[in-house]
Amino acid sequence: MSSEEGKLLAGRFNFHIDEWPLGDLFSSSGPLSEVVIAEDQETQQSQCFSFITFTNPEWASDAMRALNGESLDGCQIRGDHAGKLAPGDWKGCLGARGCRRSYSRGGGDQGYGSGRYDS
Repeated sequence: MSSEEGKLLAGRFNFHIDEWPLGDLFSSSGPLSEVVIAEDQETQQSQCFSFITFTNPEWASDAMRALNGESLDGCQIRGDHAGKLAPGDWKGCLGARGCRRSYSRGGGDQGYGSGRYDS
């Protein structure tokens, strides 16, 4: 199995949501290896979608089924396997601006942000 099989694209969350609540929500389905919040390269503002990678692809599928439509800070999260939908389908941020960008558990900087989180 490729590492892409364990990666989800999740979106439609508030501008101010950072990696912590996303990681907490999705890790309820299994261990995560990385959460990256996509940001605009010029403004460094959240684009309100993220890539969430599970250590096991089966957990990614379980999370997608269980958490699609779940509420996070008043917004319904939408998710699918990465690569199936275009990021433009995830536009529609709500709320205040400003958030940290990404975290990785044991990985390096992926070029999307500068935050880091280890549980």
